Amino acid sequence: MIKVGSRIFDRFFSEKNRKKIESITIWSATIGFIFHLSVVLLNKYSIIDIGNESLFLTNPISAIYTPFSIILYYEIFLLIFFLPRSFTTSILKQFEIISLIIIRRIFYDIPRLDLELDNWFQSSENLQITYDLVCILILFFLIYLFNYVKSNIQYKKEEKNIDKFIDSKKIISLILIPVMIVIFINGIFNWYTIGVETNFASSFYYVNEIFYNTFFSILIIADVFILLLSFLYTERYSQIMRNTGFIICTILIRLSFSSTGLTNLLLIISSVLFGLLILKIYSLMSRIE
Repeated sequence: MIKVGSRIFDRFFSEKNRKKIESITIWSATIGFIFHLSVVLLNKYSIIDIGNESLFLTNPISAIYTPFSIILYYEIFLLIFFLPRSFTTSILKQFEIISLIIIRRIFYDIPRLDLELDNWFQSSENLQITYDLVCILILFFLIYLFNYVKSNIQYKKEEKNIDKFIDSKKIISLILIPVMIVIFINGIFNWYTIGVETNFASSFYYVNEIFYNTFFSILIIADVFILLLSFLYTERYSQIMRNTGFIICTILIRLSFSSTGLTNLLLIISSVLFGLLILKIYSLMSRIE
């Protein structure tokens, strides 16, 4: 059963299929950007009338939000692909995804900047985007350090049953694929439902955030299953501590979606910093084990 699931995973995530999905993502992002920008310009010159209540559909800069959203879905796909490969690579992909989410939010918030204030920090929107910009710089540097530590770890030959462990993780990744699709379809349905009742632009932002909130909640469950499976194949204390620490990182990222403002950013930075320290300690212990 496990071997069958492993073969299905290898076929689904083959190099050919990943190239196709990558190509579809690039074209979708390009078309999405052109479409969003066209709607904004057509509305601006009164060729179509969708109102001026939302900057999301009236400011050209907001159009960048759409291709970023599509690219992020592809990053989620890559996260599922890397999940069986190693816990370290998987958590690194999570860090990259959350950093891209913040960058995308910046493009959503830029049109809300108040440039006429004498004091820049009198506006909550100005203050938030300043926090986001500083956070991106910190995250970018921490992710660089994480990559650096990861590249310098001397990996030893693992236990003989490691192939069976990887095959088990592939089963979990396969289960995540339909789950992600269901969450995405449900998000589209909610966007339409909320949009009819209120505003499509604001509901898009809301439902988009709900998608990642739900997905990271499910990802925590998947990580816990992988951690439990790891007990069957390894007794190394350092590896168990590393995997447990990475689950804490995912929980912190998940909690960040339930918070706003500075708390949101502090939770994200804490997650990446904690993951970096866990990996560094693990690399030091690996040298003496």
